[in-house]
Amino acid sequence: MLETRGLRVVGDRVLVDGVDLAVAAGETVGLVGESGSGKSLTARALVGLLPRGLRAEGSVEVGGAQIVGAAERLLRGVRGRRISLLMQDPFTMLNPLRTAGAHIAETLPGRTSRQEIARRLAEVGIDDPAVAGRHPFQLSGGMRQRVALAAALAGDPDLLVADEPTTALDATTQHEILALLRRVQEARGMGVLLITHDLRVAFAVCDRVAVMYAGRVVEQGPGAELAAAPAHPYTSGLLGALPSVERAMERLVGIPGAVPRADEVAGVCAFATRCDRVTAACTAARPPLRPIGRDRLTACVHDTAGPAGTARPPLPETALPTAPPVLRTAPPVLRTAPPAVCPAGPAGDEPLLRVEGLRKRYGAHTALGGVSLHVNPGETVGLVGESGSGKTTLARSVLGLLTPDGGRIRLTGLDVTDRAALGPRERARVHRLVQCVFQDPSTSLNPAMTVGAALAEATARAAPGDRIGVAELLELVGLPAAYAARRPKALSGGERQRVAIARALAVRPALLICDEPVASLDVSVQAHVLELLRGIGRDLGTGMLFITHDLAVVRQVAARTVVLLKGAVVEEGTTSAVLDAPAHDYTRRLVAAVR
Repeated sequence: MLETRGLRVVGDRVLVDGVDLAVAAGETVGLVGESGSGKSLTARALVGLLPRGLRAEGSVEVGGAQIVGAAERLLRGVRGRRISLLMQDPFTMLNPLRTAGAHIAETLPGRTSRQEIARRLAEVGIDDPAVAGRHPFQLSGGMRQRVALAAALAGDPDLLVADEPTTALDATTQHEILALLRRVQEARGMGVLLITHDLRVAFAVCDRVAVMYAGRVVEQGPGAELAAAPAHPYTSGLLGALPSVERAMERLVGIPGAVPRADEVAGVCAFATRCDRVTAACTAARPPLRPIGRDRLTACVHDTAGPAGTARPPLPETALPTAPPVLRTAPPVLRTAPPAVCPAGPAGDEPLLRVEGLRKRYGAHTALGGVSLHVNPGETVGLVGESGSGKTTLARSVLGLLTPDGGRIRLTGLDVTDRAALGPRERARVHRLVQCVFQDPSTSLNPAMTVGAALAEATARAAPGDRIGVAELLELVGLPAAYAARRPKALSGGERQRVAIARALAVRPALLICDEPVASLDVSVQAHVLELLRGIGRDLGTGMLFITHDLAVVRQVAARTVVLLKGAVVEEGTTSAVLDAPAHDYTRRLVAAVR
């Protein structure tokens, strides 16, 4: 179905440098790696949709048709019929002004009947024909992704390129979409190239997995074999950074440093500057992909294959090359930071946060139907549930961004249910008491402001005796003081999230609400940020309400877990009890979806 040979993506510099891939009929091949490895650019090169200013070189054949250098007229005949692209965010594929049925109809050849559109929707698990008349904003995230999949499949392609199709979905919806994709693939004999940074997904559903780093493939082989015995140190590092859903890990360790540019490491092992087993042989020349067994390839010059997650003895350190320094991004021990100060509340065992019988409706939809929970000082409580379960509505209520219809919210003993009813001084005090870290740090950082200016603006809102310097805030989240002069666009995703955390801590809040703070991060960066958040809870005594759909993440950070379903608490308890012996059928389904 697909064969690429020496694929390069070039603009002002080389971004993808010599990728060889093949996908057979009925086969699923995974392409994994950190952000910046070149995965998405590779996907767009395969369908002839590179951004302006970039061009593909080498060879890409789809069903015998050459994509590289082909005229747009030829590409229009190939896209959607021989090869189709499914993207991470269905909003990037679906026009908000067009209905679901219209998206499918424009891809189907010839005249399209309502019955055919309904059949295509049913193929992706949408049995209600009325969905064809709805616009994207009227559908849930999982439903939008199903419609996007139906549109991508409408031309009956031989090959589907799925670029992070489940990253933003909760565990059960993700499981359903992947199972659906597998059924459609088997029914059609379609090839699938699945691009993802979620190693669990790749190893669970892919026949073969290719690991990409700095614009090149560094390891390739059957998914089960790579998961059990990675041959390249980079693959081993990614697997070692995965949080476990089975147990709380003593320490989460990510790979230090960041992915280099492809052209900067063109003649050497691209991973050399981040590898603790580097030798002179690694930088003498670019290691080629070499066979190490049946269907196994690696670009490491050393024989390093071994069980995933196990420590291997370091290689000889003779004649080590001079490598550029890398930023060691592991969070520091938070010894010098001032402790979080919780304003005095009523005496006794009053929790830091107490939510009682919270209710909120949007028209006929009940978002919260009487939710109660509490967070103690210094405690992290996980809040899990599918999209639409009420997690974000609860968080927005606690933050004062909306007023609930009923119930009560108390923060350090102060009733904060209706912020409008508070006086100016009380509102300022509550603002300092609770802060939020969002999923996408770019939405909470002004791109026109330097990091230092953003942090200075935030710390100015702290009480005069509690103000923390910009350099101290950066040190608190494991970033050099020099980063104060940078703007958000000059930072990686993980670095931006660290700045967002520093900004939230600038007023020394008693409670931090973390709303999917690592959902969009690579596994290695995720490990660094989770370890940082664990340190904040442990060393600063800051309470956290940690909202996530990832049960492996909640296992690592939360002492207790609350499970929401359709606006109601269906189970709560210690995280180990909830995940190891779930009592509610819904919780059991959530756990089963990730095991």
